[in-house]
Amino acid sequence: MIDITAALVRTLISDQFPEWSDLPVGPVDRQGWDNRTFRLGEQLTVRLPSAEGYVAAVAKEDRCLPHLAEHLSLPVPEPVAVGRPAAGYPFPWSVRRWLPGDTVEASTDIDRTQLARDLGDFLTELRKAPAHQGPAAGRHSYFRGCHPSVYGDEVESALDRLKDVVDVGACQEIWASALTSAWPLPPTWFHGDVSVGNLLATGGALSAVIDFGSSGVGDPACDLVIAWNHFVGEERKVFREAVGLPEDAWRRARGWALWKALVSMAGLSSPDPEGTQSRVLVQVLEDPVI
Repeated sequence: MIDITAALVRTLISDQFPEWSDLPVGPVDRQGWDNRTFRLGEQLTVRLPSAEGYVAAVAKEDRCLPHLAEHLSLPVPEPVAVGRPAAGYPFPWSVRRWLPGDTVEASTDIDRTQLARDLGDFLTELRKAPAHQGPAAGRHSYFRGCHPSVYGDEVESALDRLKDVVDVGACQEIWASALTSAWPLPPTWFHGDVSVGNLLATGGALSAVIDFGSSGVGDPACDLVIAWNHFVGEERKVFREAVGLPEDAWRRARGWALWKALVSMAGLSSPDPEGTQSRVLVQVLEDPVI
Protein backbone atom coordinates (compact mmCIF):
# COMPACT_ATOMS: atom_id res chain seq x y z
CA MET A 1 0.00 0.00 0.00
CA ILE A 2 1.13 3.54 -0.77
CA ASP A 3 1.20 6.19 1.95
CA ILE A 4 -1.28 8.70 0.56
CA THR A 5 -1.33 11.92 2.56
CA ALA A 6 -3.12 15.24 2.37
CA ALA A 7 0.23 16.84 1.49
CA LEU A 8 0.57 14.55 -1.53
CA VAL A 9 -2.97 15.38 -2.65
CA ARG A 10 -2.28 19.12 -2.31
CA THR A 11 0.81 18.73 -4.47
CA LEU A 12 -1.06 16.78 -7.15
CA ILE A 13 -3.90 19.30 -7.23
CA SER A 14 -1.57 22.31 -7.30
CA ASP A 15 0.48 20.91 -10.16
CA GLN A 16 -2.33 19.58 -12.34
CA PHE A 17 -5.42 21.60 -11.43
CA PRO A 18 -4.15 24.99 -10.22
CA GLU A 19 -7.67 26.41 -10.33
CA TRP A 20 -8.37 24.33 -7.20
CA SER A 21 -5.02 24.87 -5.49
CA ASP A 22 -6.45 27.26 -2.89
CA LEU A 23 -9.09 24.79 -1.71
CA PRO A 24 -8.48 22.99 1.61
CA VAL A 25 -7.65 19.27 1.51
CA GLY A 26 -8.47 16.79 4.25
CA PRO A 27 -9.17 13.04 4.56
CA VAL A 28 -12.73 11.82 4.90
CA ASP A 29 -13.62 10.30 8.25
CA ARG A 30 -14.13 6.73 7.03
CA GLN A 31 -11.57 5.43 4.55
CA GLY A 32 -11.99 2.40 2.32
CA TRP A 33 -9.34 -0.23 1.77
CA ASP A 34 -9.12 -0.03 -2.03
CA ASN A 35 -8.87 3.75 -2.30
CA ARG A 36 -8.10 6.83 -0.22
CA THR A 37 -10.54 9.72 -0.39
CA PHE A 38 -9.98 13.37 0.52
CA ARG A 39 -12.28 16.36 0.63
CA LEU A 40 -11.29 19.15 -1.75
CA GLY A 41 -13.09 22.26 -0.64
CA GLU A 42 -16.84 22.00 -0.08
CA GLN A 43 -17.92 20.55 -3.42
CA LEU A 44 -15.26 18.06 -4.51
CA THR A 45 -13.42 14.91 -3.44
CA VAL A 46 -10.20 13.30 -4.61
CA ARG A 47 -10.12 9.50 -4.95
CA LEU A 48 -6.78 7.72 -5.25
CA PRO A 49 -6.20 3.96 -5.65
CA SER A 50 -4.14 2.59 -2.76
CA ALA A 51 -2.44 -0.13 -4.85
CA GLU A 52 -2.07 -1.16 -8.48
CA GLY A 53 -4.81 -3.78 -8.25
CA TYR A 54 -7.41 -1.06 -7.67
CA VAL A 55 -6.48 1.26 -10.53
CA ALA A 56 -8.81 -0.37 -13.07
CA ALA A 57 -11.80 0.04 -10.76
CA VAL A 58 -11.34 3.80 -10.48
CA ALA A 59 -10.91 4.09 -14.25
CA LYS A 60 -14.08 2.07 -14.74
CA GLU A 61 -16.01 4.39 -12.43
CA ASP A 62 -14.70 7.44 -14.29
CA ARG A 63 -15.92 5.91 -17.54
CA CYS A 64 -19.28 4.51 -16.43
CA LEU A 65 -20.66 6.76 -13.69
CA PRO A 66 -21.60 9.69 -15.98
CA HIS A 67 -23.63 7.24 -18.06
CA LEU A 68 -25.33 5.68 -15.05
CA ALA A 69 -26.09 9.05 -13.45
CA GLU A 70 -28.41 9.85 -16.35
CA HIS A 71 -30.64 6.90 -15.45
CA LEU A 72 -30.69 6.98 -11.65
CA SER A 73 -32.83 9.11 -9.35
CA LEU A 74 -30.26 9.02 -6.54
CA PRO A 75 -26.91 10.77 -6.91
CA VAL A 76 -23.73 8.81 -7.62
CA PRO A 77 -20.16 10.21 -7.43
CA GLU A 78 -19.71 11.68 -10.89
CA PRO A 79 -16.11 12.44 -11.93
CA VAL A 80 -15.17 15.97 -12.95
CA ALA A 81 -11.47 15.45 -13.71
CA VAL A 82 -8.84 12.72 -14.02
CA GLY A 83 -5.31 13.26 -12.73
CA ARG A 84 -2.12 11.61 -13.97
CA PRO A 85 0.69 9.92 -12.02
CA ALA A 86 3.10 12.47 -10.52
CA ALA A 87 4.98 13.54 -7.37
CA GLY A 88 5.89 9.94 -6.58
CA TYR A 89 2.31 8.73 -6.83
CA PRO A 90 2.26 6.12 -9.65
CA PHE A 91 -1.42 5.83 -10.60
CA PRO A 92 -4.15 7.85 -12.30
CA TRP A 93 -6.56 9.43 -9.81
CA SER A 94 -9.94 11.10 -9.93
CA VAL A 95 -11.67 14.28 -8.79
CA ARG A 96 -15.38 13.88 -8.14
CA ARG A 97 -18.33 15.80 -6.81
CA TRP A 98 -18.84 15.60 -3.06
CA LEU A 99 -22.03 13.88 -1.97
CA PRO A 100 -23.30 15.01 1.44
CA GLY A 101 -24.56 12.63 4.09
CA ASP A 102 -23.33 9.96 6.48
CA THR A 103 -22.99 6.32 5.60
CA VAL A 104 -25.92 4.17 6.66
CA GLU A 105 -23.39 2.32 8.80
CA ALA A 106 -22.66 5.49 10.79
CA SER A 107 -26.17 6.97 10.84
CA THR A 108 -28.31 6.70 13.95
CA ASP A 109 -31.66 7.91 12.64
CA ILE A 110 -32.29 5.55 9.70
CA ASP A 111 -35.83 4.43 8.93
CA ARG A 112 -34.78 0.87 8.14
CA THR A 113 -38.02 -0.20 6.47
CA GLN A 114 -37.97 2.84 4.21
CA LEU A 115 -34.30 2.15 3.48
CA ALA A 116 -35.21 -1.36 2.38
CA ARG A 117 -37.84 0.02 0.03
CA ASP A 118 -35.69 2.84 -1.34
CA LEU A 119 -32.69 0.59 -1.89
CA GLY A 120 -34.85 -1.95 -3.71
CA ASP A 121 -36.17 0.82 -5.93
CA PHE A 122 -32.63 2.04 -6.64
CA LEU A 123 -31.44 -1.43 -7.65
CA THR A 124 -34.46 -1.77 -9.92
CA GLU A 125 -33.50 1.49 -11.63
CA LEU A 126 -29.92 0.32 -11.91
CA ARG A 127 -30.99 -2.89 -13.67
CA LYS A 128 -32.99 -0.87 -16.16
CA ALA A 129 -30.07 1.39 -17.14
CA PRO A 130 -28.81 0.65 -20.68
CA ALA A 131 -26.14 -2.02 -20.28
CA HIS A 132 -24.45 -2.00 -23.67
CA GLN A 133 -21.71 0.37 -22.45
CA GLY A 134 -21.03 -1.57 -19.27
CA PRO A 135 -18.15 -4.01 -18.67
CA ALA A 136 -19.08 -7.68 -18.52
CA ALA A 137 -18.73 -9.21 -15.06
CA GLY A 138 -15.38 -10.81 -14.40
CA ARG A 139 -12.10 -10.33 -12.58
CA HIS A 140 -12.52 -6.53 -12.46
CA SER A 141 -15.74 -7.00 -10.45
CA TYR A 142 -14.22 -9.73 -8.26
CA PHE A 143 -16.60 -11.99 -10.18
CA ARG A 144 -19.68 -10.28 -8.78
CA GLY A 145 -22.29 -10.50 -11.50
CA CYS A 146 -21.01 -13.93 -12.52
CA HIS A 147 -22.56 -17.21 -11.42
CA PRO A 148 -21.79 -17.97 -7.74
CA SER A 149 -20.25 -21.29 -8.81
CA VAL A 150 -17.11 -19.31 -9.66
CA TYR A 151 -16.32 -19.54 -5.94
CA GLY A 152 -17.23 -23.20 -5.53
CA ASP A 153 -13.68 -24.24 -4.64
CA GLU A 154 -13.54 -21.64 -1.89
CA VAL A 155 -16.85 -22.82 -0.42
CA GLU A 156 -15.59 -26.41 -0.33
CA SER A 157 -12.31 -25.36 1.30
CA ALA A 158 -14.11 -23.22 3.86
CA LEU A 159 -16.52 -25.99 4.79
CA ASP A 160 -13.61 -28.37 5.25
CA ARG A 161 -11.93 -25.92 7.63
CA LEU A 162 -15.19 -25.22 9.47
CA LYS A 163 -16.55 -28.77 9.65
CA ASP A 164 -16.51 -28.69 13.45
CA VAL A 165 -17.96 -25.17 13.61
CA VAL A 166 -20.89 -24.96 11.18
CA ASP A 167 -23.73 -27.20 9.99
CA VAL A 168 -21.97 -28.47 6.88
CA GLY A 169 -25.02 -30.31 5.55
CA ALA A 170 -27.26 -27.25 5.77
CA CYS A 171 -24.61 -25.10 4.10
CA GLN A 172 -24.16 -27.63 1.30
CA GLU A 173 -27.90 -27.69 0.70
CA ILE A 174 -28.07 -23.91 0.36
CA TRP A 175 -25.03 -23.88 -1.91
CA ALA A 176 -26.44 -26.63 -4.12
CA SER A 177 -29.71 -24.71 -4.44
CA ALA A 178 -27.80 -21.59 -5.49
CA LEU A 179 -26.21 -23.49 -8.37
CA THR A 180 -29.44 -24.82 -9.90
CA SER A 181 -30.29 -21.69 -11.89
CA ALA A 182 -28.66 -18.92 -13.89
CA TRP A 183 -29.70 -15.41 -14.90
CA PRO A 184 -32.00 -16.07 -17.88
CA LEU A 185 -32.23 -12.53 -19.25
CA PRO A 186 -29.78 -10.17 -20.95
CA PRO A 187 -27.10 -8.98 -18.50
CA THR A 188 -28.02 -5.95 -16.41
CA TRP A 189 -26.07 -3.45 -14.37
CA PHE A 190 -25.15 -4.48 -10.85
CA HIS A 191 -23.37 -2.46 -8.16
CA GLY A 192 -21.28 -5.34 -6.83
CA ASP A 193 -20.78 -4.08 -3.26
CA VAL A 194 -24.14 -3.03 -1.84
CA SER A 195 -23.24 -2.48 1.81
CA VAL A 196 -24.06 -0.02 4.57
CA GLY A 197 -20.67 1.65 4.05
CA ASN A 198 -21.52 2.46 0.43
CA LEU A 199 -24.98 3.92 1.06
CA LEU A 200 -25.30 7.55 2.15
CA ALA A 201 -28.21 8.94 4.14
CA THR A 202 -29.46 12.39 5.08
CA GLY A 203 -32.39 13.02 7.37
CA GLY A 204 -32.73 9.31 8.03
CA ALA A 205 -33.31 8.41 4.37
CA LEU A 206 -31.17 6.98 1.58
CA SER A 207 -29.68 9.92 -0.34
CA ALA A 208 -26.83 8.56 -2.51
CA VAL A 209 -24.95 5.41 -3.49
CA ILE A 210 -21.15 5.38 -3.76
CA ASP A 211 -18.23 3.08 -4.65
CA PHE A 212 -19.04 1.44 -7.96
CA GLY A 213 -15.58 -0.10 -8.22
CA SER A 214 -17.03 -3.64 -8.35
CA SER A 215 -19.84 -2.78 -10.74
CA GLY A 216 -20.51 -4.23 -14.17
CA VAL A 217 -23.17 -5.98 -16.21
CA GLY A 218 -24.25 -9.54 -15.53
CA ASP A 219 -26.44 -11.32 -12.97
CA PRO A 220 -27.82 -8.83 -10.39
CA ALA A 221 -28.27 -11.51 -7.69
CA CYS A 222 -25.02 -10.47 -6.00
CA ASP A 223 -26.61 -7.14 -5.02
CA LEU A 224 -29.15 -8.84 -2.74
CA VAL A 225 -26.74 -10.02 -0.02
CA ILE A 226 -27.61 -7.01 2.13
CA ALA A 227 -30.90 -8.79 2.85
CA TRP A 228 -28.97 -11.05 5.23
CA ASN A 229 -26.10 -8.89 6.44
CA HIS A 230 -28.19 -5.83 7.34
CA PHE A 231 -31.95 -6.18 7.03
CA VAL A 232 -34.04 -8.27 9.40
CA GLY A 233 -37.57 -9.67 9.53
CA GLU A 234 -40.15 -7.52 7.79
CA GLU A 235 -37.43 -5.31 6.31
CA ARG A 236 -36.27 -8.24 4.18
CA LYS A 237 -39.78 -8.74 2.85
CA VAL A 238 -40.03 -5.07 1.94
CA PHE A 239 -36.63 -5.20 0.22
CA ARG A 240 -37.55 -8.36 -1.69
CA GLU A 241 -40.79 -6.84 -2.95
CA ALA A 242 -39.12 -3.58 -3.99
CA VAL A 243 -36.27 -5.34 -5.82
CA GLY A 244 -38.74 -7.33 -7.91
CA LEU A 245 -36.48 -10.28 -8.75
CA PRO A 246 -37.70 -13.89 -9.00
CA GLU A 247 -37.13 -16.70 -6.51
CA ASP A 248 -34.21 -18.24 -8.40
CA ALA A 249 -32.26 -14.95 -8.11
CA TRP A 250 -32.74 -15.09 -4.36
CA ARG A 251 -31.37 -18.62 -4.23
CA ARG A 252 -28.21 -17.42 -5.99
CA ALA A 253 -28.07 -14.38 -3.70
CA ARG A 254 -28.28 -16.66 -0.67
CA GLY A 255 -25.35 -18.58 -2.14
CA TRP A 256 -23.36 -15.34 -2.42
CA ALA A 257 -24.12 -14.51 1.22
CA LEU A 258 -23.17 -18.03 2.28
CA TRP A 259 -19.87 -17.87 0.38
CA LYS A 260 -18.86 -14.56 1.98
CA ALA A 261 -19.74 -15.73 5.47
CA LEU A 262 -17.89 -19.02 5.12
CA VAL A 263 -14.68 -17.68 3.57
CA SER A 264 -14.49 -14.91 6.17
CA MET A 265 -15.01 -17.32 9.04
CA ALA A 266 -12.45 -19.73 7.57
CA GLY A 267 -9.77 -17.07 7.16
CA LEU A 268 -9.83 -17.24 3.37
CA SER A 269 -10.96 -13.65 2.92
CA SER A 270 -10.62 -10.33 4.72
CA PRO A 271 -10.41 -10.66 8.51
CA ASP A 272 -13.61 -10.49 10.56
CA PRO A 273 -12.41 -9.92 14.14
CA GLU A 274 -15.85 -8.87 15.38
CA GLY A 275 -17.50 -12.05 14.15
CA THR A 276 -19.96 -10.24 11.91
CA GLN A 277 -19.99 -12.98 9.29
CA SER A 278 -20.73 -15.64 11.91
CA ARG A 279 -23.91 -13.77 12.72
CA VAL A 280 -24.69 -13.36 9.02
CA LEU A 281 -24.35 -17.12 8.56
CA VAL A 282 -27.04 -17.67 11.19
CA GLN A 283 -29.39 -15.43 9.18
CA VAL A 284 -28.50 -17.16 5.91
CA LEU A 285 -29.28 -20.58 7.39
CA GLU A 286 -32.53 -19.46 8.98
CA ASP A 287 -34.13 -17.30 6.29
CA PRO A 288 -34.20 -17.97 2.52
CA VAL A 289 -36.04 -14.65 1.93
CA ILE A 290 -38.40 -16.30 -0.57
